[in-house]
Amino acid sequence: MRFIFAPRTYLLLVMGILPLIFYGIFPQVAYGVAAFDILVLAIAFIDYFQSRREVHQLSIERIIKQRPGIGEEITVRLQIENKSDRAFKLIIKDEYPPEFTLLTEREFRLTARPGEVMEASYKISSPRRGKFEFGKTAVRHLSRWQMIYCQYSIDNQEQVTVYPSTKRIRELQYSAIGNRIFLTTKPKMRLRGEGREFESLRDYITGDDFRHISWTATAKRSKLTTRQFQIEKDQSIIIALDAGRLMTQTINGETKFETALHCSLALASAASAAGDNVGFLVFCRYILNFIPPGRGNRHLEAIIKSMAELEPELVEPSYLRMLRFASTNVKKRSLIIIITDIVDDVSSKELITSLKLIRPRHLPLIVAIADRDLRAVVSEIPKTIPDLFLQSTAEELLAKRQLALSKIEILGGHVLDVTTASLAAKLVDAYLDIKRRGAL
Repeated sequence: MRFIFAPRTYLLLVMGILPLIFYGIFPQVAYGVAAFDILVLAIAFIDYFQSRREVHQLSIERIIKQRPGIGEEITVRLQIENKSDRAFKLIIKDEYPPEFTLLTEREFRLTARPGEVMEASYKISSPRRGKFEFGKTAVRHLSRWQMIYCQYSIDNQEQVTVYPSTKRIRELQYSAIGNRIFLTTKPKMRLRGEGREFESLRDYITGDDFRHISWTATAKRSKLTTRQFQIEKDQSIIIALDAGRLMTQTINGETKFETALHCSLALASAASAAGDNVGFLVFCRYILNFIPPGRGNRHLEAIIKSMAELEPELVEPSYLRMLRFASTNVKKRSLIIIITDIVDDVSSKELITSLKLIRPRHLPLIVAIADRDLRAVVSEIPKTIPDLFLQSTAEELLAKRQLALSKIEILGGHVLDVTTASLAAKLVDAYLDIKRRGAL
C-alpha cells in the first residue's frame, strides 16, 4: 500500500516554515522549525499506519447487469460498502479493458458514511466482440486525522464477454420485415401470405381465388366462405456463414463478416418468430461452429452466445467440407442459406460443384455480398479516364459474377446478389418469398 500526503500535511509544513523569516534575528528558530516539521511528519506516518488497518473494512464490487453487446452502451456500476464505524472520503478509479471506449468519467470522489452501501457508475462501449479483461479498482481514502491518503488497489479483476448487438439485431429484423408482420395476442409473430397451411375461415370477398372456397362451410352457413392460409411453420433453415478471406474486407468501418453476422441473426430471429426451426453454421477452412436447428428465445440466446468470439480468418473457405457436414448432420429437408462472397466462376468452382451434396434433399440459397453496387458503377456515365477504367473493371467483374450465379441457378439453387447495405432486407425478402411459393 502506498500513501500520499494530504493537503492538511502540506499546509502544516508550510506554516512550520513561516517562522524562518525571523531567522536573521533569531537563528535558533531553525531548530524549532525542524522539530515542528519532524513532528508533523511523525504524526502523518502514525496516521498512515493506523489507517492502513481499515482497508479490509471497505469493499468495492463491480456489477454489469446487462449483457454487453458490440457498439452498445455498457453501464458499469461500482458498489461501495463501508463496514467501519467512521466515514471514508474516497477517490475511486476503475480499470476497464483498454480496447473499450470510455463514454463518461470513471473517477469518483465521494464520502461513504458508516455502514452505508452506495453506487457509482460509468459508461463504456466495445468496438468488437470477444472476451475482455477488467483490471483492478484503484482507491484512495483519507486517513482518520486527514494527514495522508492511503492508496491501494482492490483485486476485483474479471472477464467480460461482448456478444453481437441484440439492439441492432432487432432493428434490422423490424426494418427488414416492416408491415409484413401481423401481431397476434400470443407473444410471437404470425406471417400471413400465400402459404399452404390452413389458418381460418372468413366470408368470401370479390376477387378471392375460387379454389380457396370451402364448399362444405358454404353449405352449412348458406354464405360463400373462403379458406385463409398462412405460411407454413415448423420448417428448417440452416444459415451457413462464411468466415473466410473475402469476408475480412472492411466496408464502412465494419467487416463483411460482422455485417453478415448481425443480418443473419436478424433473419434467425424473424424465422424463429414465424415458427420455423433455425440452425447456425460458421465455416472457413473447417467448421468453426454449428448450432442444430431449433426455435424459441433460449435457442436464439444460445446462437448469439456462440458467436461471441468468432472472427473471419485469412484462409480460403472450404465449401466442400461445409456442404458435406451439412449433408451429414441435417437430415430434415431444409433451406440452407450460404452467406459468402463470389468473385467469379473460377473462385466459386468448389461451391458450384459441391452443391450436388445437398441437392435435391435440401434447397440452397446462395447470398453473395458484393464490395459495392457494381450495377450502379456500370450505369454511370464516365467523366474521366480513371472513371472509364473503373467502369470497365466493374463490367468485367459483374459479368463473371453473374456467370457464377447463373451456374448455381442451373443446379437448382436460389441466388441473391446484394451489398452490405441491403443485405438484411433482401435476405428476409428472399426467405419469405421461398415460403410463400412453397418452394421448401
